[in-house]
Amino acid sequence: MRALVISGGGSKGAFAGGVAQFLIQEAQHDYDLFVGTSTGSLLISHLALNKLDKIKNIYSSVNQDSIFNNCPFIIKKKYGVETIAINHWNVLKNFIKGKKTFGESENLRKLIRRSITVEEFNELKESNMDVVVTVSNLSLNQVEYKSINDCTYDEFCDWIWISSNYTPFMSLVKKNGCEYADGGLGTLVPIEEALNRGATEVDVVVLHTEINYLNRMSSKNPFDLITTIFGFVLDRIENQNIRIGKFVANQKDAIINFYYTPTILTTNSLIFNKERMTLWWKRGYLYAKNKNEETSPIEPERQE
Repeated sequence: MRALVISGGGSKGAFAGGVAQFLIQEAQHDYDLFVGTSTGSLLISHLALNKLDKIKNIYSSVNQDSIFNNCPFIIKKKYGVETIAINHWNVLKNFIKGKKTFGESENLRKLIRRSITVEEFNELKESNMDVVVTVSNLSLNQVEYKSINDCTYDEFCDWIWISSNYTPFMSLVKKNGCEYADGGLGTLVPIEEALNRGATEVDVVVLHTEINYLNRMSSKNPFDLITTIFGFVLDRIENQNIRIGKFVANQKDAIINFYYTPTILTTNSLIFNKERMTLWWKRGYLYAKNKNEETSPIEPERQE
């Protein structure tokens, strides 16, 4: 059984889309299982349906307004570098309404429902493929994996949305009596889950460089500091997920093919820039193409 796993990474998901496009269209990889976290969850349904042009168009046209109905920050650009600062009025509005987060992402929920139709959901459910999204149950302090085979259309759309909610900047969702948030808070790269579901070969797109090249600038404001702290924590989670995935693969005699980003795409994946994301999609495609050509006729670099 072959699986495609896509990590979390916000706007960097455009790069993963390009990698997946090459693997599916050109390398002709036939996947039985798709597992995603956060932005990976947004991609995998369309990838499973082979609706590559559709999801590419979404990722090349999305912006802040597509995601947030109440955006908690403003984007500032100085000397060509983009930074974020608190939008005090929007954050205050959210608190006045009794919300627990700085911002709200209801627009993303609507976008998901517009982009995945009931007919497409039923087509996936009737297929032999499994599509699984990762969510974090904060109430029970555990990570949960939601398969399309266990969900109704409304439930599955909500789980995709929940998986992508980068709390506390985006919505905190109460469902089934529990509070849920971004799957990346628990499992950023769900390799282990793919292996536990029977995958014997896994293509993994990690939206981070394999070696850390980043030396962050000093934080400009409290909001910038919070994103830096979250970035640090998520990097540690990612490293742990990859180590565990490699260990489980060795135990199960499975193969992992890694596709990392070759360069640092952005230091803030909450900034959705249409032109930049369009470029990242192209870079992802070319990176996967070059990686496969360099190793041909041998398979891409593997962890055995």
